[in-house]
Amino acid sequence: MKPITTIITLFFTIISTAQDLSKIYETVNPAVVVIFTQEAKLESIGSITKTVTSEGLGSGFMISETDIITAAHVVDAAEQLRVRFLDGQIIAAKVISTFKSADVALIKLDTPKRNAVTVTFGDSDQVKIGEQVFIVGAPFGYGHSLSSGYVSGIIKNKLGTNPFTSSEFIQTDAAINTGNSGGPMFNMKGEVIGVVSQILTKSGGFEGIGFAATANITKNLMMNNKTPWLGLDAYPLTGKTKRLLNVPQNSGLLVQRVVFGSILYKMGLQGGDTEVSIDGQKLIIGGDIILAFDTIEFDLTDEALVRLGEFAKNLTPNSSFTLKVLRNGKIIELKR
Repeated sequence: MKPITTIITLFFTIISTAQDLSKIYETVNPAVVVIFTQEAKLESIGSITKTVTSEGLGSGFMISETDIITAAHVVDAAEQLRVRFLDGQIIAAKVISTFKSADVALIKLDTPKRNAVTVTFGDSDQVKIGEQVFIVGAPFGYGHSLSSGYVSGIIKNKLGTNPFTSSEFIQTDAAINTGNSGGPMFNMKGEVIGVVSQILTKSGGFEGIGFAATANITKNLMMNNKTPWLGLDAYPLTGKTKRLLNVPQNSGLLVQRVVFGSILYKMGLQGGDTEVSIDGQKLIIGGDIILAFDTIEFDLTDEALVRLGEFAKNLTPNSSFTLKVLRNGKIIELKR
């Protein structure tokens, strides 16, 4: 009789868990949003290269009546943002802050969401491997879809004491697909413990290995250290690429794109206009190369990145600063 008793107990446990998950989903789902983006990209057709408008899709979740957390790669180069809510309402938004290494971002609605439903962060340091989690987002545009699974691992990557090299991710087997990025990962208390980031795949689809930035690193970067969004898509130059582009110091920051209307756009910083491949890395060249922020020379040493991190942390939307850039073989300064 014991095997039968065990099977019955397991059966009712599964039913109870499914019911609990359904109730939690109903509570947190209204806080989840779908984010539509528009950004400018270069498109090459034969020998002709032109700038086109590219549309993107992601997810996010509300932490206040105006503030939404999402993934950095969803909005970092966006020129326009629209946020759609569960009730169908759409509100425009703007990027406030992003951190690429951790892949987290904060955006703000142009007008507050009435009767907003918000969610809270849990303590991701308490997350255990084997713990059940679920994700709500918009895979392939199917808004408010739920997928569930388990925590497969915790990955911490703190290479230095600066925010540009720190990241922390929860690995999961809960299904993640295009459009899920930026959506919340919940524990079974309905607390956000992660922000959906990326997958590892050979086929291009989900293969059981996905990652979400932890709640704790998200809180630290987005709520305790609101570095303003600069609207910059850039690539650090070292070694061969540095030599090919005649950078007159250890390294430089190649400007790929500058988002229209952003802080750096208004300063006159210029993006590239020609797509090339160097050692298998696709780059957009022809734009400025940033050599220094104020008196801080750009370098990839931990010491330089710590100084740049402090510089970024102290910036405000109205801060005055100077960029030293290499443009067409000449070093010039751009001031704000």
